[in-house]
Amino acid sequence: MTSSERQLRGRLGGFALAAKRDPKVYSAPARAAFMDKFLLQVDSDGALPPPERERRAAAASKGHFSHMALRSAQARRKNKKTAKD
Repeated sequence: MTSSERQLRGRLGGFALAAKRDPKVYSAPARAAFMDKFLLQVDSDGALPPPERERRAAAASKGHFSHMALRSAQARRKNKKTAKD
């Protein structure tokens, strides 16, 4: 099976699961664990008040995804340039 075929099979499985169950329910533990990473990053000792801690964690999360978007754009630009050469 090729990489693209595996990707399509995975996508089909995801859609089949989402058609039967609410994705927000079965992905809640994963999303909570992911946010915990940022909560620990901004306030590892728990000294901040909860609203400030959550605000900072949300900012850290946005920064993380912005950094990934930048790296993705750089990689696409590099790949596009390589394909032209």
